[in-house]
Amino acid sequence: MTYIAKPKFHHPGLKKNELGYTHRDYEGKISTLCAGCGHDSITASIIEACYELSIEPHRVAKISGIGCSSKTPDYFLGNSHGFNSVHGRMPSVLTGANLANRDLIYLGVSGDGDSASIGFGQFAHSIRRAVNMTYIVENNGVYGLTKGQFSATADRGSKSKKGVTNTDNAIDLVAIALQLGATFVARSFSGDKTQLVPLIAAAIRHKGASFIDVISPCIAFNNHAGSTKSFDYVREHNDAVNRLDVLVGRDPISVDYAPGTVQVVEQHDGSRLALRKLDADYDPHDRLGAQTFLQKHAAKGQIVTGLLYVDPDAEDLHSHLDTVETPLNTLDEQALCPGSAVLDKINASLR
Repeated sequence: MTYIAKPKFHHPGLKKNELGYTHRDYEGKISTLCAGCGHDSITASIIEACYELSIEPHRVAKISGIGCSSKTPDYFLGNSHGFNSVHGRMPSVLTGANLANRDLIYLGVSGDGDSASIGFGQFAHSIRRAVNMTYIVENNGVYGLTKGQFSATADRGSKSKKGVTNTDNAIDLVAIALQLGATFVARSFSGDKTQLVPLIAAAIRHKGASFIDVISPCIAFNNHAGSTKSFDYVREHNDAVNRLDVLVGRDPISVDYAPGTVQVVEQHDGSRLALRKLDADYDPHDRLGAQTFLQKHAAKGQIVTGLLYVDPDAEDLHSHLDTVETPLNTLDEQALCPGSAVLDKINASLR
């Protein structure tokens, strides 16, 4: 169905953002995913976040791998840059593009098979190198394109649609991201748009490696009794540690808050994250504490969601490499090849 273009016309009274764009301007092609797929809800949340942030679509580069999740960039931001890479190789393609042009906003969209199996090494290195990106994993615990086998994120003891019990231990990508040094780490649920939209918006505004693991039930193969990634299971076992709002300039992104205290975190670009704490003892600045918190709740069969860790003073790969402010793809020959004298000086400094 992606060959069918959505109609260009729309109601003239549609609400517009600061740039004069409507939600329709952030949409893509018609989705070919199963009706009710959690991935389509994530697509809607990405569209909403970009609309609320008043992002110009042509400033976004969306990179994906292979899988149901990696098809979704075709369904949002149709006027942005996009590249559908080889299975599991999205992170290296995104890293190369980011190094070439630091001025774009990079959205890496992947799945549990694409990132936790064949692309696990790629995922790990892009996180530890602090690539300035928003890395979203649409996590359903199965291989949807090949009829529902367990993926590497499937919980031990969970059951397949045919009743087979998974005996392998699960890879927790959030725990791995925390260990590898990601400076913005969150988990959410595709069925909780109130939580997910501001998390995506905050991740986009963050400088450094932002990672969001989104539990996204597979309606065809993993939404049954016995699955730990079904709609019912996640709703019953969801333990949200906070709710988030993003303040950019004068206009806040509004979300519904539960009672609790508020903690304001200012980021490098001046935007502010207002955290409505649901767990009074949870500290989103404590990386080690977040890892312990995750493990304790996982042992109880609970899924922790919300902004789990954030470092407001984070740096990215360009800072570590001390690259020039000018995007590398716009440098002329003189800047890229300054001559043998400069090369000799560099070589001498390495002796």
